[in-house]
Parts: sequence; structure tokens; C-alpha cells
Amino acid sequence: MTAFPPQSSAASQSPEIQKLKAYLVNAVARELEANPPPVQERKQATLRCLEQAYQQTHLNLPATLREQVFHDVMDDLLGFGPIQSLLEDPDITEVMVNGPRRVYIERKGKLTRTNISFANDVQVLKLIDRIILPLGRRIDPDTPTVDARLPDGSRVNAVIPPVAIDGPSITIRKFDQGKLSIDQLVEFGSITRHMAELVRACVMAKMNIIISGGTGSGKTTLLNVLSGFIPEDERIVTIEDAAELRLQQDHIVRLETKPANIDGTGAVTIRDLVRNSLRMRPDRIVVGEVRGGEALDMLQAMNTGHDGSLTTLHANSPRDALSRLETMCLMAGMEMPIRVIREQVASAIDLIIQQSRLKDGSRKVTAITEVAGMEGDTIVLTDIFKFEQTGVGQDGVVLGELKPTGIRPLFTPRLEASGFKLSPEVFGVNLTGLLNPQRRR
Repeated sequence: MTAFPPQSSAASQSPEIQKLKAYLVNAVARELEANPPPVQERKQATLRCLEQAYQQTHLNLPATLREQVFHDVMDDLLGFGPIQSLLEDPDITEVMVNGPRRVYIERKGKLTRTNISFANDVQVLKLIDRIILPLGRRIDPDTPTVDARLPDGSRVNAVIPPVAIDGPSITIRKFDQGKLSIDQLVEFGSITRHMAELVRACVMAKMNIIISGGTGSGKTTLLNVLSGFIPEDERIVTIEDAAELRLQQDHIVRLETKPANIDGTGAVTIRDLVRNSLRMRPDRIVVGEVRGGEALDMLQAMNTGHDGSLTTLHANSPRDALSRLETMCLMAGMEMPIRVIREQVASAIDLIIQQSRLKDGSRKVTAITEVAGMEGDTIVLTDIFKFEQTGVGQDGVVLGELKPTGIRPLFTPRLEASGFKLSPEVFGVNLTGLLNPQRRR
């Protein structure tokens, strides 16, 4: 019998145990390949094969170590190997594999290095293949990057050599299993009750809305929440690079991009899908994120009767979002004067919602801004709500307040025509003070 190290926290990572795990994984995989069980019985069949393979080794590991080995092998066969426990932890929002020896997580907005590791680059590559092969995607030295998703909707990006110098890298943005509601965002302090009232009215009144923000600021989460206000009787077409939106309505057509084949043909881009969606009789077009020339097609759709469209883009402020839109429209390859593009933007977009991740890791809507039209060659923006930071607490918590600016948006008549008459208090007007001047004194 092989001598194993005494049981300890590192025992399951010892070379001898790693060899045992590899043997068990191969043995069970061969048995399942020879006698594939029904899908609904795969877990039970895998466990039975594992117990048989373990008995054939004639080993007698301590109970806790044996349980850990079985757990790791099952994760390898049915889950995502060493990082499965991280994916199951509800407090972890992001998992980052920087080569086999460095695995980081994001928890509550803070990055932490874990003690989890892979055996080698090959094990990381096998995990990437397990994620992308069922989706028909590929990764190789000629195509060394890929975007994909896990079965639960979590977003995955993988990069391999020669682009990834220190070994294959995986970044997983976890999908929140419990769909957030607008009330929860209010409870978390991400948005105020009055802001929620305004954005709900804007979505239902078919305003065209852009959610702007930096990486990891919560744009997609907010997009999911806002899409929940779309009425059930409307036909929605969603367009994404890797499908991660989770809309609750019944009448939805979900479209996803397709990478090129090995010979470089057959790619279907977001721009192709935006153009195609116009022929699908959509009441709403929801684009997960605009990054390039599809921005022009989307603006033209908004300007030709497809109101109520929603999308996200990367930008650090509402003004930056407009600059990004202009740049992406130029990427469409059409020779258009910048003024014409700005007129398209000003007439198409009604509202920009700025989502930010603050230094303490919290995520907030830091501005709700109306696109109010053109003055000369400049697009006019009007802040309706804005976050005012007042300082930083002793524990690093960002202090501040989400406040209305007191300005009513120019699209208020459109809201009222759709049946949404928002009270002056929503926009920061204190009626009590106006009606009771003595109280003010």
C-alpha cells in the first residue's frame, strides 16, 4: 500500500493524492464512456463508478480525506474542477484564474487570492474546453481568446498562449441566481425610491435608455432589473455576445453571436443580429452591450419607430457615453459628419443611467441624465439625479447621498401621455414647504 502523508489541510493537495485523483478520474471517465447512463442518472452512476474504482485501489484513507478526494473527483467529472466550490459560494461575484497556481476571487467588491490551484496548464486548458465545447466555440493558438457562458448564465472569458504569457487564464463573472428586484436595489442603497419610480415609468413609456458604467459596475444586473418593467404583451428581442440576460417575460427571442469557422467564414456579429432583429417585428430590442459599428444600426432603429430599446456600454460618465457612441458610429465605416451622428444620438437616446462601482466595492446609480437635444454642435445633457460624495468613513465606506437636482425632464409630457404623472417630490420639489411658508420660517 502506498504511504500517504498524515491528514492535514494540505493532504488533499499532496503529489500522492493528486495521482490518486487522476487515476480515479480516468477510471470513472472510461467506465462512463463505455456505459453512458441516462442524463438524469449521471450523478448517481458517476458516484457508483467512483466507489468501485476506489475499492479496486485497496486503499484505506482517513474518512475526512476520502470524502475530500471523492468531492474533488466528482467536481472534476461533473463540475468545474478546483474552482467548483468558488462557483457555488453565493458571496463570490468573480473568479479569476491567472495560470494554474494563482486563483483570485472578488467578494463584496474586494479582490482576494485563494489557496486553490490547478495541477498544471493542461488541467486549466481541459476546464476551458469543458466550458466552450458544448457551446460550439473553439480556442486554439490561432484563436487564443473566447467568450462563453456557464449553464447558469455566468459569463466566461478565456485566454491561452501565445497571448497569455504566463499560462491559460479564465475570468468568470458569476450570474446571480436570485434575480434582483428594484426594491432590493433600493434596500441596498444602489438607487433611491424616487429614482426607481422614474426609471420604471421611463421603461414602461418606451423611452430609449443607455446604461453606462465601468467594468464590473453592475450594468448587466441593472439591465436585467429594468427589463422586468417591460409589459408582458410586448415582443422582446435580446442580442448578446454570450447570452446572460435573464428576462422573465414569456414572449422573448434570444439571439447570440457566432464566431467564425476554422476557415474564417460564417461569423455572425452583433451588428448582423441588430439588423436582422428589425425584420422580426420587435416591440423592444435589448442589446447586452454595444462595442462597435452596431451602435449606428441601433440608433437608426431607435429613430425609425423601435422605441423602448435598452442597452449598455462602457463609459465613466454620461458625457463619456455620448463620446463612446460617436466613436462606435464612426466604426460602422460610413462617412458621416460628426454633427449628423450627434443629431442621430440626440434624437434617439432619451435617458442615460450611470452605474458605478465605488472605492469601497459598493455599486450605485450615480447619475440619471436626460439627453435634452442639441445646442449648436453640442448635445445637451441634463442631470435629473446625481450622487454627491461627502467623504469616506473610518472603515473605508464611501459617504454620500443620491439627490434629485430639482429639474423636471423635458420628456415629462411623454410620460404623462403614457399614464405616468410623477409627483413633484420625485424631482426634489418640497410641496409641503411651498404650501406652508410659516413652517419654513
